[in-house]
Order: sequence, then C-alpha cells, then structure tokens
Amino acid sequence: MRERLKNLSIDIETYSSEDLAKAGVYRYAEAPDFRILLFGCSVNGGPVEVYDLASGGELPDEILSALTDDRALKWAFNASFERVCLSRFLRDKGKLPEGEFLSPASWRCTMVRCAYAALPLSLAGAGVALGLDRQKMTEGRELIRFFCTPGRATKKNPAGGRNLPEADPERWKKFIDYNRRDVEVEMNIQRRLETYPVYENLWQEYAQDQEINDRGIRADTELVASAMRMDGKARRELTEALAEKTQLANPNSVMQVRGWLRGHGMEAESLGKKQVNEMIGKANPEIREVLLLRKQLAKNSVRKYEAIAKSVCRDGRVRGMFQFYGAPRSGRWAGRNVQLQNLPQNHLPDLEAARNLVKAGEYEAIRLLFGSVPDVLSELIRTAFVPAEGMKFIVCDFSAVEARVLAWLAGEKWRTEVFASGGDIYCASASQMFHVPVEKHGVNGHLRQKGKIAELALGYGGGAGALRSMGATEMGVPEEELQPLVSAWRQANPRIVELWKEVDDAVKRAVRDKTTVRMGALTFSRHSGGLFIRLPSGRMLAYPYPQIGESVYGSPCIEYMGLNTARKWDRIQSYGPKFTENIVQGISRDLLCNAMRNLKDCRIAAHVHDELIIEADPGVSAEEIAERMSVCPKWAEGLLLRADGYECAFYRKD
Repeated sequence: MRERLKNLSIDIETYSSEDLAKAGVYRYAEAPDFRILLFGCSVNGGPVEVYDLASGGELPDEILSALTDDRALKWAFNASFERVCLSRFLRDKGKLPEGEFLSPASWRCTMVRCAYAALPLSLAGAGVALGLDRQKMTEGRELIRFFCTPGRATKKNPAGGRNLPEADPERWKKFIDYNRRDVEVEMNIQRRLETYPVYENLWQEYAQDQEINDRGIRADTELVASAMRMDGKARRELTEALAEKTQLANPNSVMQVRGWLRGHGMEAESLGKKQVNEMIGKANPEIREVLLLRKQLAKNSVRKYEAIAKSVCRDGRVRGMFQFYGAPRSGRWAGRNVQLQNLPQNHLPDLEAARNLVKAGEYEAIRLLFGSVPDVLSELIRTAFVPAEGMKFIVCDFSAVEARVLAWLAGEKWRTEVFASGGDIYCASASQMFHVPVEKHGVNGHLRQKGKIAELALGYGGGAGALRSMGATEMGVPEEELQPLVSAWRQANPRIVELWKEVDDAVKRAVRDKTTVRMGALTFSRHSGGLFIRLPSGRMLAYPYPQIGESVYGSPCIEYMGLNTARKWDRIQSYGPKFTENIVQGISRDLLCNAMRNLKDCRIAAHVHDELIIEADPGVSAEEIAERMSVCPKWAEGLLLRADGYECAFYRKD
C-alpha cells in the first residue's frame, strides 16, 4: 500500500496572454486563455514526475486531493505563483468555489527559505550561491518565451498567439526536462537549507501575508481612468510648450535638453529632480521657465495609475502587492506591482474636492484652481484606493517605531522619558543637542527642523554625507553646520554611539572566534557557514560566508556574501552602525507582524512600512484598532510602543 501523500514539491509552467511582470499573478491567472501546461512534482521526496497537461495529460486524483488538503505540505519556489495559478485551475475543474484561493496554511515557499538565509531570491541565483551540483537549465528563458507567452505569426504557427507542443516537438521535450530540473533544484535547495531552521512564527506570518495578498485592496477604476486621460493631455500640452520654448525636435530627450541648456550657458550633468531644483534656483527667467516645464514633464509618479489599471482584477481589487521577506537583511516586505511603499505624499488643502474634479474629468478646473495638473494627479494616487461598499478605511501606524526601538536597545534614558511622556522626539533631540528648550511652533521652534533632520539621518552612524542625502542643505542648513550637527547629535546620544561599538565588537568576536556572543536581548553566533544575529523575537538575521576583511580606511571590518548594489552575488562589507540598522529595522518588522497577528480578525487590505490599512465596518473605531496595534509582545518588555490611527473614505495621509 502506497505511503500517504505528506509532501509535494511542485513547479508549474503556464500560458497567459497577460504580461506577468506588469499584471501580477492574480490578473495573469484570470485571463480567459490561462492554461497550466506542465505540472512537475515530487511526492514525499521521490522521483520527479512531469504531467503534460498541454498534451492532454491529467493529474492523478491523489495529487488533486492533496492540493486542497491542509494536512499535505506543498513546497514551491515563489509558492504564491503556484498557489494562485492552481487555484484558478481547480476553480475551472469545480474543485474550488468561484472567487476562492487555496488556503496558504499548508504551503511552504523555498524562496522565503532562501530569503531567511539571506540568499538570492531567484532559483538560479540561489543554486549558484549554494554551489549545487545540478543547476537550473540556462535554456529556460527562451523556452518560456516560446511556449508561455503570445508569439508572432510564423510558418509553423500562422495564426500567431500560443505555440502548441506540436509546433516544435523537440523544444517541447526540452521544456519538460526544464520543468523536471526546476523541481530537482528546488528540492536540493530545501535539503541544503535544513541546517538553517526557521523560527516558529515564520510560516504563520507567511500564511497571513498570503491572505492579505489574496484579499487585495479595492481601486477606484473611474478615478484611475480619468487620471490617465488627464495625464496624457497634460503631457501633450507640456511637450508642445517645451518644444515651442526650446525649438527642440524631441523635448523629452535628456540629451537634447542638456544641449539646449549648455547653449544658454548652463551645464547640467543630470536632469534628476534634485539637480533640476538646484538649477531653478540659479537660473535666469528664460531658463527657469524651461526647467519648470521639464520638471513637470519628468514627473513619473502618475505611472502608478497605469500600474493599477494593468494589475486590477475583474472584481476591482488589486492583489499581490506585497512580497513577504523581500528585504533579506531585515525581513521587511518589498512592494510589487503598484509599489505602495513609495507613493507621493498628499498636501492639498481640499483633497476630496480635487479628487471629485479629476474623477469628473474637469481638466480646466483643476488647472485653474491648482495650477499644475501633474502635481494634483501625483498627490491623488493614494486616493485611488478605496474601501469596499459600506465600509471605511482605518489607517493606523506606529509612532517613531525605529527611534523607540533604538532607544530601547541602547538604554538611552532621556529618549525613553520623551516617549513615556508623549513628547516630540524632534524637539527633544534639538533641545538635547543645543542645550536650550525647543517647542514646536514655540520657543526656539526653528531648531526643531535640525533635530528632525539629525534624527532621520544620524541614528545609524551617518555623518555629514547622510545629512546631505536627507536634504539638509536644501532645507536651509548651511554646509559648515553639517559636521557640528553630527557631533552635537552624537554627544547627545552617547549610549547609541556605544551601542554601535558594542554591536561591531560582538559581530567581529563571533566571526573571528566562531563563538556565541550575548549582548542584552541580542545573540551573535557563527555556525553552518553563516553569521547569525538572533533578535529578541527569536528570528535570525543571516549573513552568509562571513570573514574579517579590511575596510577602505585600512581597519578590520566584517565581509559577507550578498547581492550588491548592481544585484550581483558578491562580497559586501559592513560595520557596527549598519548591523545596528539591520537589527532595529528587523525588530520593527517583528513588531508589525505582532500587530498583524493581534488584528488577524480584521480585514487588513494593505500595509506600508509601519502602517496598516484596514477595511472596517462603520462601528469600528480607529482608537480601538490603535490600542490593539500598540500591544507590545512579551519579548519586547520595556519598549514604549505607540500607534495612532484615523478613519477615511479613501486612502490618504492624515
């Protein structure tokens, strides 16, 4: 008698006329022509079988049953793709109710396992990083392009569209081998990562993440369509105005605009936002007018509307916007599709009026009342997300969570007292730095901005360069004041400066001596080929293949393998303040996960950094949600956590 099916390792190949990269998997799997072509799987760790569904093959009943059985674990690399696509497959077969997705409770994602071990988030990249004997087949990209995406008309496929297996039997045979190899590589990665056990809450957090992605957030598609039409009209007008001013053949060309500026006595190394703003301040009226037009034309934040339109599902909701453990260094989420993490802020005094005018297509009224159409459209992007009928949004976020965690870890007493009393950390920081009372809109109020800049830029060892990157000089801080500002902040926060050193020493000791170093609520250890920092929650931060190296300044530093700024797997150097940043952001992430667990019975529609967006019934209050979000976990005893919230009829910043 065959052993009960306990584990499935799965990889599928699919076809859809939707562009997966632009539409996301939920919209991709909704397409009328969506098909699963190949289903490769291993049952209970056995040999890999590939079921050729495109050629009329069928899945065995035991595998079909296992897909809906939460007692059987399903493993896949980027498992959300397999789970969502198989949900559509099972709905079509009548084995899953319409509109439902397979429960994520019994799904395990090998990509998440790689992220937890700080490995590359691609099957090929992870295989190379782990030095596997059998790697992902390099022919895969060309085979996927041929069989999985709509093709042009050819002699073998005169109608164009999908290439069937019979269009090229040899390629199809290779495609089956490719599918089988992917499952084998995924299983080998799982086996290699058995020495990196995950912490107990990881898969529960992953399941909740998948539930939030399945739920999605409703989009106001009328507003989106009207905003896109307005943007098109505004861009045409701006292009015509810029062409008339400059006589350029293509005023959208960076090279041509730079050439025009050079001909008028102004060198421009770049036409980035920061550089254009600097030039506007120095330019004569003629050049300033051209630069202002160029600035409006270069505004690309309105492309978010296009992203919404391309990814919204048939029921008007955008799904799949969050990649769990997308930032391996801290474990925080990464954005996908619409990228909620970098939306423009809204400062319009009457957001609702502007929103209604855009929705009604009142282009001239927007221009007359607000001046810049692109600026208005940019500020309204958040408002394109609305709650379901009869519900409201409650937006709730942690107050200065990283500053609170940093003070808690370092034991910086004066900062903790500020949080305990409900004070303003920016005012308090400025007061501590300059030794005078500072009140917002009151005595020495002008110093608050310097306190804010210092708080945002200097908590993780940043110097004058960090202040510049934060825009300190643009905000009016003279260049000669930058270094004194750094010194003043560090003198005001001696325990935080000491924390950087302690973390640096602990990391070096752990790597050099291959030992375990305990430092308060943190533990540093080296084993299984990696450096691990155990956070108070029990979760580990991983740094593969660490060693003691030499910094550009000639001093010892820690090196480890990771993806560099060019997204290549290479050696990366780090130091105490940077590790401190990873730790603080990692703890902040764990606090958000704790809040999400506390609010699991609520309809969390989205989350952005340290903020939750909840679809709530009219009777639920923001105060109630904030109170539940503020409950501190046992592992963070003594941390002064606080959340604030507000209600809105469309997403916005309060």
